Amino acid sequence: MLEVFGRRPYLVLLVMALLLAPVPFLQLNDYIVHVLTLFLIFAVFATGWNITLGLLGLKTLGHHAFFAIGAYASALVSHYFGVSPWITMWLGALIAAVAGIIIGFPILRIRSMPHVAIVTLAFAEIVRLVFANLKDITRGELGFWGIPPFNPIGIGDTAIRFGLGNAAGSFALAAVLFVGVHLILLLLLRGRCGLTFLAIRDAEAAAESLGVRLAAWKLFAFGISAAVVGLSGAVYAHYLMILTPTSVAGPEMLISLLAMIIVGGVGRFFGPIYGALLLTATSELLRDFGDYRMLLYGALIIVFVFIAPAGIAGLKPRLGRKPAEATKPVEAV
Repeated sequence: MLEVFGRRPYLVLLVMALLLAPVPFLQLNDYIVHVLTLFLIFAVFATGWNITLGLLGLKTLGHHAFFAIGAYASALVSHYFGVSPWITMWLGALIAAVAGIIIGFPILRIRSMPHVAIVTLAFAEIVRLVFANLKDITRGELGFWGIPPFNPIGIGDTAIRFGLGNAAGSFALAAVLFVGVHLILLLLLRGRCGLTFLAIRDAEAAAESLGVRLAAWKLFAFGISAAVVGLSGAVYAHYLMILTPTSVAGPEMLISLLAMIIVGGVGRFFGPIYGALLLTATSELLRDFGDYRMLLYGALIIVFVFIAPAGIAGLKPRLGRKPAEATKPVEAV
């Protein structure tokens, strides 16, 4: 557990919250605030994916499907039925969770990790094609626009507005989502739930012999993971106010988010956050490179695999540690 969460995870999260709190009140460029907002949304996405990929040990490659399901479900209901996004965002998370449980059933019968990766990747491609072909509803690759932003919140004489173009309010919403989701997951995963996930990952047969119901716990993990990812997708939809199937369920989203988890540290609670911060900023800096951007992404992953196999989060415990030879007592001659 110490390797996964570190020594003082609540203190780390508190420090992050304190660093985020003054950002809406600073006179920052709207573009910088926009990048930071995307970082917070993608950090929640990556953390949700890390539950199954890192903590449970299932090599799933289709979580961008749940991101798309949460985004489109919330956007469509809000747009066509006039329901407030404050309500539909939870509906999007719920629908994504149900989809996660449904795809979890066939995965329970698969023991080969490469086959798990292929099945989940195929599921994501099916979701993308469904949204792309429902042109009468989603407008396909032309883009589903007209998605309403979150309703303004009035505080005294001031109205906090959200959506693209309202940088401060959107960042504040993303920050609350970021801190709230990670706090709830910390409370959940640092107890019996997290220990069970790690036991299944490290020794599935031994965990089952001790009475752990593998099927139930795996489905629960898929549901929680998909719900978190779907919630981030819903917030993303009402922030940008336009969606295309490729932008939310295409290969670029898969590679980008997988890179965030790998670079940050697979199986470490704060790893996806560090990876999301680094690669979201890097992605914006590399936009001028066009199609070569994904090539540079791949190169960055390769560099981290060689230099830091455990990711950014895995580097922290090594800081200040003395070599084993220096601490070894000198033997008598």
